[in-house]
Amino acid sequence: MQVPKKHTTHTLVIGGGGYIGTHLVPDLLATGRHVTALGRRRTLSQKFPEGVTYVVGDFSQRGLIGELLDCHQEVIYLAYASVPNTSFENPFADLLQNLPPAVQLFSEVAARGGKLVIMSSGGTVYGEAISLPIREGHPTKPISPYGVTKLTLENYAHLYAVTHGLKFVCLRPANAFGVGQRPFEGQGFISTAMASVMRGQPIRLFGQEGTIRDYIYVSDLAAGIVGALEKGHQSETYNLGSGIGLSNTDVINAMLPLMQELGYEVRVEHLPPRIFDVRVNILDSTKLQEHTGWKTKVKFGDGLKRTCEWLRDCHV
Repeated sequence: MQVPKKHTTHTLVIGGGGYIGTHLVPDLLATGRHVTALGRRRTLSQKFPEGVTYVVGDFSQRGLIGELLDCHQEVIYLAYASVPNTSFENPFADLLQNLPPAVQLFSEVAARGGKLVIMSSGGTVYGEAISLPIREGHPTKPISPYGVTKLTLENYAHLYAVTHGLKFVCLRPANAFGVGQRPFEGQGFISTAMASVMRGQPIRLFGQEGTIRDYIYVSDLAAGIVGALEKGHQSETYNLGSGIGLSNTDVINAMLPLMQELGYEVRVEHLPPRIFDVRVNILDSTKLQEHTGWKTKVKFGDGLKRTCEWLRDCHV
């Protein structure tokens, strides 16, 4: 076993206590980096490995974020205060909760000459697809407040790169799923569908077949973030997905044998389509692969099985 070479680099993960962050932080630590995770949760669902510093706080607190940035050369920005459906219900709150602290962060990172990785949204910034799979140069015409705010954050990052020398890389991820994703939190169709079945509830499907999405297992997503941090080109935007489109009905059919094996009955409740849901989203991640060497490793069926076993053991 090769022991990772110790970095002198200190990396701050904003939103490190969340779903993606708890998978990303150990990967960063494995590269030899010194890692600090910043999160609002006082109690985490899983413990970080030894050597990770966890700080409880909000990155909108200028004093706190300033102190942290003074001793970290890299920042990965994962935090976001809303999800697509809540942003549609209150678009003004979506802007106020997310835009000002993010722009403040860009300014503070630029002033210190740090490097920033921004997590945007591959599922919402493009809007309805004109061509598939979607490449980074595809028109961006989001149809949800969430997507509009995410795209605005990208544009502010570009603005600060030009005017303040901000060194950043932007990632547009597909729909992450896998172990650790809590159901019924507004994102994560797979975990919510499985948990609904385990609770004896129907799976809620918006539209006859649901939407078509690009699903990526969370460990592959975390590896893509590390790849972009280490080898991504400055001021570039990268898609981060599997390149495979599956409808909600496809997902249900794929999980059906797993549910039946455990003795669960799968029922589906069809609801009207939601106007802020993009119908089809499949990402082309060729540029990320070419620039960093990253590629997916976990097959969709294997990821489903791992997710199912984790949810079963959690007694959801």
